[in-house]
Amino acid sequence: MSMSYNYELNDKNCIIFDLDGTLIDHFVAITQSIHYVQNILKIPTSTKYEVTTAVGGGIELTLERLIGKENVTLALPLFEEHLEMHLFDGLYALPGASWLLKNLHDSGKKIAVLTNKYGPHSRSILDHLGLSKYITANFGTGDTPYRKPNPKFTAHLLTTISASAKKSIFVGDSPFDYASANALAIPCHMVSTGSHTVEQLKLETSASGYHKDLYELGNHCFNLKVPDLV
Repeated sequence: MSMSYNYELNDKNCIIFDLDGTLIDHFVAITQSIHYVQNILKIPTSTKYEVTTAVGGGIELTLERLIGKENVTLALPLFEEHLEMHLFDGLYALPGASWLLKNLHDSGKKIAVLTNKYGPHSRSILDHLGLSKYITANFGTGDTPYRKPNPKFTAHLLTTISASAKKSIFVGDSPFDYASANALAIPCHMVSTGSHTVEQLKLETSASGYHKDLYELGNHCFNLKVPDLV
């Protein structure tokens, strides 16, 4: 884990963030909606830990992991309906998210969100949390034909905001984020605030840095002074 300011990031003018497990914790609402589907289908309910570690790659893949591939077609509309009604239940910005986004925004960086969450939900969530004002672009499932880690998804984002892979870094919490970044040779920094621990991330990726949270990432990568926390 890097313990000093990375001066090589001085010239990076675009920071791409994953959403779930990186900037926000949305696992209460996701878990409740998974339980709703499992109860209807009379399938044993998953623990929050099982849901958290199953998230990544899009909701269809999460459902497949938790309820079986044969049930996804039936389960998907049930999940979507329930989540739509409970979108903000238990939702919160992860520690350091607002602090980091504000500091990066104020320093002139372009900030983008690239997520496999349904695009309108991603934008509604960041509006609700008051974070959209820092975001240049926010792309999710349904906004393009692509999903992470398809490099066309990342390339579309970069083209839209007139940014280059060479001048960008990617911040995420899962191997899907690393694969998205690596496909375009974008340096990837990982936080262990979502689906994987630092040890798991090190086993499954070869990222440029691993950080326990966004405060540590902001300090190590951008020389930001961590505020005194009450």
